[in-house]
Amino acid sequence: MTSLPAPQAGTGRQAGQGRPAASAGSAGHVRGRAHRAPGTGTGPGRWAILAALVVLAVVMLLPFLIVTLNAVKTPAEYSSNGPLSLPHGIHLDGIIDFWNRVDFGRKLLNSLLISAAVAVLAVVLSVLNAYALGIGRVRGRLWILVLFLVANTLPQEALAYPLYYLSKEVGLYDSRLAVIIIFTVVQGAFGTYLLSAVLGDFPREIIEAAAMDGASRWRVLWRIVVPISRPTLSVLAIFFFIWTWNEFFLPLIFLISNDNQTVPVALGVLQGDKMMDATMSSASALLGIIPAVAFFLIFQRTLTRGVTVGAIK
Repeated sequence: MTSLPAPQAGTGRQAGQGRPAASAGSAGHVRGRAHRAPGTGTGPGRWAILAALVVLAVVMLLPFLIVTLNAVKTPAEYSSNGPLSLPHGIHLDGIIDFWNRVDFGRKLLNSLLISAAVAVLAVVLSVLNAYALGIGRVRGRLWILVLFLVANTLPQEALAYPLYYLSKEVGLYDSRLAVIIIFTVVQGAFGTYLLSAVLGDFPREIIEAAAMDGASRWRVLWRIVVPISRPTLSVLAIFFFIWTWNEFFLPLIFLISNDNQTVPVALGVLQGDKMMDATMSSASALLGIIPAVAFFLIFQRTLTRGVTVGAIK
């Protein structure tokens, strides 16, 4: 009777080692696919979104580019080649003439002073009002918020007549202080309405713990509420600055002196001047845009961080 050959010991080990190796390779492939973030592919949808964003950016930047090109042209180049042609060189005569003609440095200083003062004062006023309405829970809170909401919906044309006579009576007409007070109240109404909703969801446990430690309401506000809400307050300050910078109607009524006028008022008043040619008009528009764009670029990180923190919360 013939006996079957016994299996070699190494064969079993080799066979056993081969299967785990294949399994390990498959597991690594699966892990590689699992760790791939969703949406990181290069599908047609992502390219379509990117193309749409590029087109939108070009459409938004095209007017700014045209204004810049016309601001550095000579009047002869503009009249002979049109507004869409490239300049043969950089000519700053239109910018220099407009700067000296309207005393643009003073107008720029007035706009910076008024916008910065309104941004700071409106944020402080909004914080104080919202702290009382959102955390303090004063009586009639809902009706007060409705009042602030109605104040935000009022057009400036409806406010011009009573504010004009009120500023005349108190002796603040044709002064920067009058514009600062008006826009502080106007912007503060919006800030109060917004911050009241934000502070209404503020963690009560933190405030109660601070009160148990002996902190007063004033100390709770400036030591706890304000530092935690700093991203939101930064966003509000940036928006208040830009909104006040672009205001035209009320400053046109209240700032009639040349020394008190702001940049938008100076630009609007001189647009109908017969001594303004196309290149000087483009130079005035460029000088009016650059400060707001520079301010936005400087505080872009603060604005993005504030919006992101608010979205995460």
